[in-house]
Amino acid sequence: MKEQFVRAFTEAALSPDPGLAVAALMIARVEYPSLDAQPYLDRLDEIGAEARRRVLAAPLVRGDAPARVDPDGYARVTALNAYLFGDLGFAGNETHYDDPRNSFLNEVLDRRTGIPIALALVYMEVARRAGITVEGINFPGHFLLRCPARRGLQYSEDLIIDAFNGGALLSEDACLALLRRHAGEDAVFDSHLLRHATKPQILVRVLLNLKRLYVRMHSFPQARDITQLMLALDPSAILELRDRGLLAFHLKDFSGALRDLQEYLQLSKPAGADEDDREEHEQIWEHVKTLRRRVASLN
Repeated sequence: MKEQFVRAFTEAALSPDPGLAVAALMIARVEYPSLDAQPYLDRLDEIGAEARRRVLAAPLVRGDAPARVDPDGYARVTALNAYLFGDLGFAGNETHYDDPRNSFLNEVLDRRTGIPIALALVYMEVARRAGITVEGINFPGHFLLRCPARRGLQYSEDLIIDAFNGGALLSEDACLALLRRHAGEDAVFDSHLLRHATKPQILVRVLLNLKRLYVRMHSFPQARDITQLMLALDPSAILELRDRGLLAFHLKDFSGALRDLQEYLQLSKPAGADEDDREEHEQIWEHVKTLRRRVASLN
């Protein structure tokens, strides 16, 4: 992966502009190197313009909104949901959940299906263009969305939205059920699980999902590229540094593997670690010794 591309991705991902689409389409170039992002940005603009028209025309029926929910906000989200999931047919891909295409914004827009975070990303981009404030929630195991209640009103309840399930609006009990489905029956719901996800955090979660898929598929070149982008967003992520080194080893890039794994050993702290961490550290050290011999034999 060229350094110029990594720098451009980092600038897009860390920019103050709230838009996620440009960075997400750059991630897609790991799989589609010649991807032209502009048609997809234009499509989001078109969808957003129509969504804005429908949201502004949404009828306000005060009896429809749940208790303590702003009827205006409820009507706007309901109109957006009807357009995205009804008219356009966006839906969660339950049948082929682990298909990597479910994570790439271009494919999600073309096929109108994806995993929770990819559909949430489409939702956020369209909502922003439609004039609705929607933010991401890094909920365990299943990315969610929030439409915050407008401040200064008597209505206090935020709307929690599940883009994977047709824009379903989740109660606290529904959030607890979702949590226990992913984290076990003993999991306890806490409001901190609904904290706002920053732009870099959202993109890191997209990348982490892709990395796991690529490793599982033994697609090591793509997995290493994804890890490179993760490190660009968070250079302090030493476990990603380790994984990039191990992926380089699989790809027989011995000098790259040696560089990353040596740096990982320097940055990690095995002394106060538990037994599993110390054992893992020793295994990496054995890799480093082997790599030093191989690199020396090539010089």
